[in-house]
Amino acid sequence: MSIDALLHKTFRDSETMSRSTTWPLMAGSSNASTLQAPTERRPVRILSIDGGGIRGIIPALILAEIEQRTGKPISQLFDLIAGTSTGAIVAMGLCLPNAEKKNRYQAKDIIQFYEADGKRVFSRTIWKKIRAVGNLAEGKYSAAGLESVLEEYFGPAKISDMLTDVMIASYEIERRLPLFFKSSLARQNTQYDFAAKHVIRAATAAPTYFEPALLQVDGPGDYYALIDGGVFANNPAMCAYIEAKQRYPENESFLMLSLGTGELTRRLPYDKAKDWGAAHWGQQVFTLMCDGSSDMVDHQLGILLQPQTNGRRQYYRFQARLDNNEDLDDASPENIRELKLLAEHVIQSNRSALRHLCQQLLDFANPAPVTEMSETVSSS
Repeated sequence: MSIDALLHKTFRDSETMSRSTTWPLMAGSSNASTLQAPTERRPVRILSIDGGGIRGIIPALILAEIEQRTGKPISQLFDLIAGTSTGAIVAMGLCLPNAEKKNRYQAKDIIQFYEADGKRVFSRTIWKKIRAVGNLAEGKYSAAGLESVLEEYFGPAKISDMLTDVMIASYEIERRLPLFFKSSLARQNTQYDFAAKHVIRAATAAPTYFEPALLQVDGPGDYYALIDGGVFANNPAMCAYIEAKQRYPENESFLMLSLGTGELTRRLPYDKAKDWGAAHWGQQVFTLMCDGSSDMVDHQLGILLQPQTNGRRQYYRFQARLDNNEDLDDASPENIRELKLLAEHVIQSNRSALRHLCQQLLDFANPAPVTEMSETVSSS
């Protein structure tokens, strides 16, 4: 099947099309067959992790706290894990199996990823600095450092190998389409079973930081041209919620944990911004867009997933406030320490909520909402 056929054979291009006919990789779409919830029900457990570059260490620290409190790996506590940009690293890292089909990494290992390898990801030569001309001429960093680190951490693993279902956001720039890489779909059709390292490379190709990723599909003539999914879903929690609603149509109960990487608080004074042109706004617009869309998703889910009549919470959002450390690429030891302190503050100020969340996760550890995931992919 050509890539053009894959992209458009089920795309909703008219009001007469069925709601069930959508492109398999399109954001919010699902080709899952109708799944019946079991007799003994429990909430569908969803973990969502925002984008945010080096600030991904914040959700990693929160997840390490959850693993410590529950005594279980994150992959066993959630049915679906969604990640955007750096959230893709955390999501797939915590679902990556070892040779014994157990978790290769714990959350504390992902913390080490940011501490030890962040500078390798965000490093550039003097010549690269000159050529980039303040990020105006080309991406700030070469992708070589990122690709090298991903090779070391993820090796040949495929997205279908993940220990629980993941969905990873990216954006196709030639066809102007948002998409998600889904492990559930990859397990049913090898056409969608990409290498984990390539999926993360695509998911983390933040504009002005890294060049777009080129992902070959269906032979050398077809490809995806991909950038960071933060351009449409820096907070992928709403997309994950819709995916879960489609995949578990009989289940009306959810438990959502949404983790941010820090919200912006620094003012952009009007008397300065009013005179800005493309050069100044270009340095701000990506982070502004990501921050604003993340806040809106939080607001929407707070309304949609209100506590149940028995008082059980369905939605948790943990977020740090950023003052002077909002950069996506500051991997200095000083900034890493500041980010860790911010994460500790989030944990300490949400002790009660974390305790209740962890108890819910343990209470709902079994049984699963479905015993086996089955998806049907149209071949027409």
